[in-house]
Amino acid sequence: MLPTPYVSCDYNKVYEPSEDSFLLLDALEKELPSLEEKFADKLSIVCEIGCGSGIVTTFMMQNCIPSKNTLYFPTDINPWALESMRETADKNNCQTNYLNPIRMDLAGSFRPREVDVLVFNPPYVPAHDVPNVPSHKSDIDQWLDLALLGGDDGMVVTNRLLDCLDEILAPEGVAYILFCARNKPEQVSERIRSWGWNSELIEHRKAGWEVLSVYKFYR
Repeated sequence: MLPTPYVSCDYNKVYEPSEDSFLLLDALEKELPSLEEKFADKLSIVCEIGCGSGIVTTFMMQNCIPSKNTLYFPTDINPWALESMRETADKNNCQTNYLNPIRMDLAGSFRPREVDVLVFNPPYVPAHDVPNVPSHKSDIDQWLDLALLGGDDGMVVTNRLLDCLDEILAPEGVAYILFCARNKPEQVSERIRSWGWNSELIEHRKAGWEVLSVYKFYR
């Protein structure tokens, strides 16, 4: 089992790594051999959407996922998260010259079909609405709500990403996305397959009152 990174962040401002974060780490470790084979001979671009504390991207950097020749572009709308991402990578002695955290909504600033590996632990908790982006950096509680509340079925933000996945992913790209049971991931998987894409369940685990899963999507 690969070691879990040390995290450096203020949990009053940034989502604290929990069962969902660790499930993603387990899924990526399980996928490491196939990712190494797929991307061994090319410069790869990794984008983790909603990097939060930085634990997932740092784990990938520590273990050269998908390969040693990789650039990492974690994104988050929360400015505190970008600070935590840099601090966590530094605390784990990662080569931060390969790291470029970007403040953005989802992956909207990438060139079409540029991302080789996309990782997303979305705000998946069902809620009446998706919170608005706070007007000020000091609105700490509102930043945390953005990391948790996903609107109707907890899928509003995830659906936005899925709708532009074809534009984001490189031709040989893969996406790893986390779901809770209330997101109805089996239906999402069927929708992805209706596009002619592939969908695979990578990890599945009961975590307290919730059931979480990580799916892999690719053309």
